[in-house]
Amino acid sequence: MRAEADVTQTFARLPELLDRDVALIHRGRFLDADCLLGSTVQSFHVAIRSGRIVDMVPAPILMRSWRFAYRATPQAWTAFWEPVPKAGWHDLLSLTKRGEAALEGDIQPFMTNLQYFKDVLALPRSQGAAS
Repeated sequence: MRAEADVTQTFARLPELLDRDVALIHRGRFLDADCLLGSTVQSFHVAIRSGRIVDMVPAPILMRSWRFAYRATPQAWTAFWEPVPKAGWHDLLSLTKRGEAALEGDIQPFMTNLQYFKDVLALPRSQGAAS
C-alpha cells in the first residue's frame, strides 16, 4: 500500500520535474498528445503540448479520451526509479516484456517520441523517487 502511494506522489511531481529540464522540453517540442500514464493502481490523464505537461489529472474521468496508455505495477515503477535500476527494470519496453507494464492504444505517438517518454518517465531517478 505504501509503494502505491509513493508511486502516485512521484507521478504527480512529473510536470514540475519536466519544467526544470529545458533540453527535454526541447526534445518534445513537436509532440502534442493526450495519454494515460501511471501505475496499474492509479493512472493520470496527461496532456502534453509542445513537450510540456500542461494538464495532469487522476484517472478515471468519464468520457475523457487518450491516444495511448502506458501503465506499470507500483513495484515496477519503484524498481525503474532506482538510481541504477537492475537489468530488466531499467527500460520501459523491458518492463512491458516482463509483463510488469502494458502499452495500449495507438502507440504511434509513443514510439515516434520513445526517447522523450523514456527520459520523462525516468526523471524521478535523479530526484529521489519512490522508495
